[in-house]
Amino acid sequence: MLRLFATPEGLVVEDAGRTTTVNLGLDEVFRSDSPAATVRAALATGRPATLPATPLAPIQSQEVWAAGVTYLRSKSARMAESKDAGGGSFYDRVYEADRPEIFFKATPHRVAGPGGLVRIRADGKWNVPEPELTLAINAAGRIFGFTIGNDMSSRDIEGENPLYLPQAKVYDRSAALGPCLVIADEPPGPATAIALSIQRDGAAVFRGETSVGRIKRPLASLADWLFRENAFPQGAYLMTGTGIVPPDDFTLRSGDEIRIRIDPVGELVNRVA
Repeated sequence: MLRLFATPEGLVVEDAGRTTTVNLGLDEVFRSDSPAATVRAALATGRPATLPATPLAPIQSQEVWAAGVTYLRSKSARMAESKDAGGGSFYDRVYEADRPEIFFKATPHRVAGPGGLVRIRADGKWNVPEPELTLAINAAGRIFGFTIGNDMSSRDIEGENPLYLPQAKVYDRSAALGPCLVIADEPPGPATAIALSIQRDGAAVFRGETSVGRIKRPLASLADWLFRENAFPQGAYLMTGTGIVPPDDFTLRSGDEIRIRIDPVGELVNRVA
């Protein structure tokens, strides 16, 4: 397992307790047919380093996409929020369908890194974070690693009409990634926990936890659907959906601190602007 941290000075790689700065960009990693081998080759000419206190988001030219309705909890929440608009059954149908819901989420400049600010829409009244295991997929369409993603969402906008999904999901700083990119032979196992904590004025106002095993669809299948009829010359990130939904009376406020943990990635911490 390799852990890659993006910094202004370049990539810092943690490998078996050793930390090294390498002359390598994330685009090279995502373009490689064997990302792990590419990183290990760069380690041979790297220089000793220390882990960055505040790394950048582990993204260079990659697009960020997202899959929805992959957890039963997400399906139920989205059916409830859209029932008055007559769109509730859409989510039930896609949960059972062969074709998943996949949508565009962010370009690199819209992505916040660890310690950075995420945003809520000024015209949204019901805003929540969505903690998600996020797959790193190389240009050939193969999953080679993963990170933590926060898919910020305006539930009231999507609930008003499912056709408003892009506005509910895609805006400046509507996504966060980090703190590192893990390169591993396999994605996290089904027992891997995904935990969310939201702090407000120093006190916890919401906590939730789920696991990778609650995702309905095989991860490789989600990657396959993303790459059907689409080319990603610099690879892509794919968020895999959320199984943690705060209660209906909860909405984020400016200053809230969002903490998402998935081991072995670590913890992604962001504040709301």
